[in-house]
Amino acid sequence: MSKRVASQVHKQASRLLRQNYLRREPLWYQAVLDHPPLPLPAKNPPPRTNYDLPTKNTHVKHASSGRTRIEKPHPLPVQYVEDEIRRQFFRDHPFEAFRPTTLLEGAHIEDEHPIQGKEWTRLRQRGRNPTPEDAIRYAANLHLHHDQPLTNAYTSAVAQFRSLRSEQHIARSYALLEADYYGLQLGPSQVDIAFEREGKALETWEKTREQDANENAARKRWKAIVESALPGSWTKGQEYVRLWQEGIRPTYAPLLTERTLTRAGVTSTAFTTEEKTSFKKDPFALAEAIRARA
Repeated sequence: MSKRVASQVHKQASRLLRQNYLRREPLWYQAVLDHPPLPLPAKNPPPRTNYDLPTKNTHVKHASSGRTRIEKPHPLPVQYVEDEIRRQFFRDHPFEAFRPTTLLEGAHIEDEHPIQGKEWTRLRQRGRNPTPEDAIRYAANLHLHHDQPLTNAYTSAVAQFRSLRSEQHIARSYALLEADYYGLQLGPSQVDIAFEREGKALETWEKTREQDANENAARKRWKAIVESALPGSWTKGQEYVRLWQEGIRPTYAPLLTERTLTRAGVTSTAFTTEEKTSFKKDPFALAEAIRARA
């Protein structure tokens, strides 16, 4: 029997039974008739709608090879009006990107300004010190909610932005002149404070470098002072060679010659053979003998 899909197996079995190719019904035949499979194969994809079908012909035929190549689908670019306005705004006002701004995020998302949409007709409605982002949103608002062309909306937003910035600059200049006239002394700016901190940090580096140099110099000049524990002065082995030539055998054992501290100074105490033997048996006898001879 040839290969069939699930929805055609029981039909093929019915035809074979009618032609007496099958002597008896299979065990699964009646169950499949009571519960027939789906009309479509399980792996058959559902029909696509015209919404997500490609808008252009994806089959491109090369004239040289004569083969048909199917282009890979690429996602469409996501574009917003604000991005286009922002790109043009910073192209016309590059120094606005150098103004300090905070990038910290709070625990809550900032609420939208209550003045927006149709009610937002002037840039001054959101304050006399607008930011570049306010000007960009105002231009987009004029284009989307007031049905103005994008060029006219951008021109109006930029003109109002420059006017408000000029007012702020003139007001700040006259405020500084008035403060200077009345003798007001302003503190250092943030730039001066930053330079002062940087200078202090550099001074610590110089101090650390000088301290390291002094420590290295002191380490080179340092000499160890070791007190000699041997009696007499150091003869560089000459005294040892003289005693060896004279046949005098040096003794190193502490029991042979013990040094004691007396009023006259450090003296050596010699013990006899019998005394040395007794000292080996009784260590405390050595201390008593030294104390008795002192």
